[in-house]
Amino acid sequence: MKKIGILHGKERSFPEAFVREVNSRGEKDIVAESVYIDKLSQGASTGYSVIIDRISQDVPFYRAYLKTAAIMGTAVINNPFWWSADEKFFNNSLAMKLGVPVPKTYLLPSYERPDDTSPESFSNMAMPLDWETIYKEIGFPAYMKPHAGGGWKSVYKVNDPQDLFNKHAETNQLVMMLQEEIIFDEYYRVYCIGGKYVKIMQYEPRNEPHLRYVVDTAPSSQAMLDTIHDYTLRLCKGLGYDFNTVEFAIRDGIPYAIDFCNPAPDADIHSVGKENFEWVVKAAADFAIEKAKAYVAGKDNLTWGGFVRDAIASHAAPKAKTTASKPKTPTAKPAAKATATAKEAVAKPAVKATKKTTK
Repeated sequence: MKKIGILHGKERSFPEAFVREVNSRGEKDIVAESVYIDKLSQGASTGYSVIIDRISQDVPFYRAYLKTAAIMGTAVINNPFWWSADEKFFNNSLAMKLGVPVPKTYLLPSYERPDDTSPESFSNMAMPLDWETIYKEIGFPAYMKPHAGGGWKSVYKVNDPQDLFNKHAETNQLVMMLQEEIIFDEYYRVYCIGGKYVKIMQYEPRNEPHLRYVVDTAPSSQAMLDTIHDYTLRLCKGLGYDFNTVEFAIRDGIPYAIDFCNPAPDADIHSVGKENFEWVVKAAADFAIEKAKAYVAGKDNLTWGGFVRDAIASHAAPKAKTTASKPKTPTAKPAAKATATAKEAVAKPAVKATKKTTK
């Protein structure tokens, strides 16, 4: 018997509907249930062929459980190792490499120094940063958000340099991104499951949560929808997410990927609506059953993104033979870059910056 589990918290509508949908299919030797944990021993099988993860981003114990399950062969949706390493600033850089437009973005060091560091820990950091260049490229108003995280937590709209510094002082040790504002004509939220099942939904993020999927105007064109479909697949395959949502803001006919790191996306019937809910339940069940059928005990059954697979392939490629070997010359290692710094780095520059409004 191959078991498909779903790991969740207080969420009910999607997990319960997912379990019912899988079990209603009558697949031989496949059953779905909510994950049940009564103990966790190192190197022990969890008994699940597939687990859909909806909660481990908030519960470290669950993340450790899923990594252990993956080591023993469980196909975890989404890959817990990649999700632990993932963050939004990297995602933006990868999107650019994949040819997907994203807003102009700069990474800001944390306002407060991380614990157990001192001013000397940041000798590689300019004090202050080159704010004049940052302001000129990003413009105002702009958005400041954590480089890792989600759920609209600690997201700020900043109107000028002073407003930026005042709000940055509230972020403590969070590493933040400063991002240009995209004034959009259309907005879309897209489900992507299994790197192939795609559901494009019109979305209005400025509405109240229960009204965000209620949009009266039709999409601008089929060509726009086709482009969004293509960009969604590029991003999810590049990142390696089996269950994700991607958000696009359309400005001057160009879809900008705004948010595409949502590996436990909202799937509650009360917010996404009946039609979208039924689609995501069915698509998730289809994919989970596919993964269960393909499951091989003891094998790595995780999905790895194109970025990781390409890196492994390049290292695994055989090296060209040389006729003569040369002695290796030691190469000096570059100085390690600081991951965060103190408020000295984000102090106001001596040169007054000129305000610019993003159009």
